[in-house]
Amino acid sequence: MTDARLELQGEPLRLMPERALHLPGRDTLLVADVHIGKSASFRALGVPVPGGTTAETLTRLDAAIARSAARTVVLLGDFLHSRLGRSPSTLDSLATWRARHPDLALVLVRGNHDLHAGDPPADLAIRTVDDGWRLGPFVCRHAPASSNAGYVLAGHLHPAVMLRGVGEGRLRLPCFHFGTGAGVLPAFGAFTGSAIVTRTRGDRVFAVADDRVLEVPSSAGRRRRSGVRSVHPAD
Repeated sequence: MTDARLELQGEPLRLMPERALHLPGRDTLLVADVHIGKSASFRALGVPVPGGTTAETLTRLDAAIARSAARTVVLLGDFLHSRLGRSPSTLDSLATWRARHPDLALVLVRGNHDLHAGDPPADLAIRTVDDGWRLGPFVCRHAPASSNAGYVLAGHLHPAVMLRGVGEGRLRLPCFHFGTGAGVLPAFGAFTGSAIVTRTRGDRVFAVADDRVLEVPSSAGRRRRSGVRSVHPAD
């Protein structure tokens, strides 16, 4: 595994190919848009989608926790996909996963899906907080709206970048996107969509390519005004 590293607000950040952000100085791991139970939600509605995505997501979370040795995991919203996804098998998988990490502190910054799905079961011992939770110089939110209280770390947008190769070859990859006032993490869940980011001058984008995180340089003459206006601080 090859991580990418940068400094933000005077603190080191480690961008992990597991699609997690590690704050080593705080022993804290951040992930966004886990969407546990999304496949179960679709199947409950009669949509034939593959199973096993919860196990895949939790296995990757195990790997990120093991590699970072984090003592706290902050979930930046949309932990549970919907009430329909709270199937017995999904909740059992979560309980088994939690039993493997009894000393791990878990904090959920409620996102839009969490408001409809409801808070996680009490036996998971997940602390739930409202949007705008402070973590040192950072403000943890679900959607990347700017804040006067600090630099925002968020999710919600499921950012991705399109890389162009020789000829007409294109590769769509999840990415981390750091703007002037906010950084957006890639969706962590195994069964999530993505949206191509646009970047403004000074933005930094890091693509997740299998077991590596690589910075994607800006292309001269191709910068466009970002459609994500909320990543910039308010006047």
